[in-house]
Amino acid sequence: MCTMKKVTLPDEPVLEQRKDRTIEKIKDMTLKRTIARSILENLHDWFEMAESREQYIRECSDWMFFAIKENGHYVGFLCLKETGRQTVELAVMGVLRAYHRKGLGKALFHEAKKAAAEEGYSFMQVKTVKMGVYQDYDITNRFYLSLGFAEFEVIEELWGKENPCQIYVMSLK
Repeated sequence: MCTMKKVTLPDEPVLEQRKDRTIEKIKDMTLKRTIARSILENLHDWFEMAESREQYIRECSDWMFFAIKENGHYVGFLCLKETGRQTVELAVMGVLRAYHRKGLGKALFHEAKKAAAEEGYSFMQVKTVKMGVYQDYDITNRFYLSLGFAEFEVIEELWGKENPCQIYVMSLK
């Protein structure tokens, strides 16, 4: 259960709506950090390192930010950051564990993909730990593959040999 207070800003556009679920593109920097903190602090299996988690929370305020609400509470978010004139990276994404495998992450992704294409980007990339290293990240890898990402390369030096970085890419055209 999300313990965050319900916050709704009237000037934030609602992008997708289904029954008790909405996806919003959030522009307010403080609200971005509040939502990111609420979600990431509840996903220790993936965001256990406080320093990395705090960096995501700080930096997400500068990125394209999508949040999903269910029953009036924020339960997930996704951020895109520009990595080149034609490319965005799915920099961080989190959905509360109680809402996993219910289509919320997929809905967030499709909304972000659509927005990135509308903004003129041609490619999207995402980085995660290589398949076969950690069971939780294997689930993440399968999720990205199911969305249509393709394996690009593995860079062991980026996060260290114990956490080889798998890069996936997709065309937005």
